[in-house]
Amino acid sequence: MKIDLTGLFNGSTETINIDYIVDLTDFGISELNDEVRAVGSAYSKADVVYLDLDISYSIKGQCDRCAEDVIKNQFLIINRIIAESLQNEDDDDNYIVVDNRELDLDGFICEEILLNLPSKLLCKDDCKGLCAKCGANLNVNKCDCKKEVDSRMSALLQLLEED
Repeated sequence: MKIDLTGLFNGSTETINIDYIVDLTDFGISELNDEVRAVGSAYSKADVVYLDLDISYSIKGQCDRCAEDVIKNQFLIINRIIAESLQNEDDDDNYIVVDNRELDLDGFICEEILLNLPSKLLCKDDCKGLCAKCGANLNVNKCDCKKEVDSRMSALLQLLEED
């Protein structure tokens, strides 16, 4: 979806409302589950064009610790200034630079999702993972495996066993 911002750059005070289901199948993000929804607006205030978006989506995959299937709901809040060009390239995190006064919403949302994908997907924050010896899911039950003791510490362990 392309949004024409010509009116906003020319000083119009009308708001462009956005309620859009984004189709990101062409972008190849396999982690996304179902639909990506963007709700918000583009508006001009004091000759500055703003974009406020709330993006909701869910990520599917396997937990990086216990390998269980996981679906996590994600929510991004975007508040940016839209500009036709930047004088100082160092401040580009807070700005969206558009060509021909047109915003490619699909590309922008895809980029934001990719930048905010978690580096680790966990079923829950305190996931205990799998036992390194027997492979049991430690979230479900405890295993009876004994921890290996560093051979350098075995003499100290013998002192504890004598008491």
